Amino acid sequence: MNETTRLNEVPLAPPAPSEREKNVIIGGVLVSMLLAALDQTIVAPAMPTIGKALGHADYLSWVVTAYLLTATAMAPLYGKISDVHGRRSTIFAAVTIFLVGSLISAVAPNMLVLIIGRAVQGLGGGGLFALSQTVIGDLVPPRERARYAAWVSGTWAVASIAGPLLGGTFAQHLHWSLIFWINIPLGLAALAIISNPLKKLPVMARAHRIDAVGATLLVVATALLLLALNWGGSRYSWMSSAIVGLLGSSVTLWVMFGLRLRRTVEPLISLEVLSNPVVRYGTLAMFMVQAANIGLSVYLPVYMQSFLGLSASNSGIAMLGLLLGTVLGATISGRMIPGVARYKTIAVAGALFSSICLATLAFLTGRSSLVVLELLTVGAGFGTGATFPVATVSVQNAVDQAHLGVATGVLTFLRSLGGALGVAVLGAIALGHRLPLGGESLQVANTAAISTTPFAYIFLACAAAMALALIAFLRMPEKPLRGRTESGMAASVE
Repeated sequence: MNETTRLNEVPLAPPAPSEREKNVIIGGVLVSMLLAALDQTIVAPAMPTIGKALGHADYLSWVVTAYLLTATAMAPLYGKISDVHGRRSTIFAAVTIFLVGSLISAVAPNMLVLIIGRAVQGLGGGGLFALSQTVIGDLVPPRERARYAAWVSGTWAVASIAGPLLGGTFAQHLHWSLIFWINIPLGLAALAIISNPLKKLPVMARAHRIDAVGATLLVVATALLLLALNWGGSRYSWMSSAIVGLLGSSVTLWVMFGLRLRRTVEPLISLEVLSNPVVRYGTLAMFMVQAANIGLSVYLPVYMQSFLGLSASNSGIAMLGLLLGTVLGATISGRMIPGVARYKTIAVAGALFSSICLATLAFLTGRSSLVVLELLTVGAGFGTGATFPVATVSVQNAVDQAHLGVATGVLTFLRSLGGALGVAVLGAIALGHRLPLGGESLQVANTAAISTTPFAYIFLACAAAMALALIAFLRMPEKPLRGRTESGMAASVE
């Protein structure tokens, strides 16, 4: 009788989602992630228009930096929160915060309010990056997960191209605030689509504590580092007391964050996860790949306009080579992983091929035709795209279900930080040689006076980042991928 009573007290687990419901959930979270990814790129072409409308154009860089800062710093925090409170409630909170930030930005009467709105957007957007991949990890076993990882990579690639095109169109032909207003109906539609299916995701419901002190140290340390990289060489010299002070303060806070991870009972980022060599080298590889990928997408249009005579809109169209290469590489990689025993070889080959293409582009800077440039960028995109599914699947396969959110949050954090730091480092090269900050700013008649040297350095820096990613992939251990049976057993234990 007592045994029967105890059995009756055990809550029934929700039924597993069907294949159709899985596809609905994954489609919904990818739409949410696309919104957040677009907001990293859609603002840049509209910045001159925004500066003219709101004034204080000297603070325009903060419109981009504020979003990158909060989105990057919040990624690992969302992973831990979702492990504690469940994916559905955390996703709803992230989308809601993102939409509130969009509303603030759309109605901003001045530059300060716009910057605040962008920071609020990032608070939600950083969660959407991490949570989308975490949800896929919940639904799909690692052996089958690579196919969906290719969808994630394609979403990033679409955002990197569609963002500038949409931003320029809205600002030039309609109104700059539509950049933010468009998020409202799309975000609400995504929530409506995934609301009921997400109820079938299991809730971990563990009695964890969120490390607020560690999160604060992480946010401030990242902020100071990005400030130093944004201001160094432009507003202040690299050896000025302001830049040295920012870098010194950032290093100090990073050290304090490391000590916090060692001493607190439940750190923001689990040391058990960080000590895993697959996680360590996989996330480091993604840091380098994203630094090269985002940096190339920012400065390649500038090069096209400078030395190939393309207009801003035509250079955006020419960037489709990089987009198609990335999507093709990610798709082929995702399809190959389940059937290849040594799946790490795919990422190694991709990183090597991409670094060779980028080094060749650096060597031919100023001497290549549009056809040659397109072939090299397609090759570079194909190589980088091939690495994304391998890194994501490897990291998620290396940890148990209890640490899936944290591991995915760490991967997303370093991926986002790599993109932010990559743009900042390449920006330091550009500003040091007095290049314009973006393709939309390149409206000078004497483009022939611009030297090809800084572009060669930029492309070479991207090639070096991919070479470092190659080394990280070579050092990353390779574990057999768990299949549907093993994954189902793990979920039932939870």
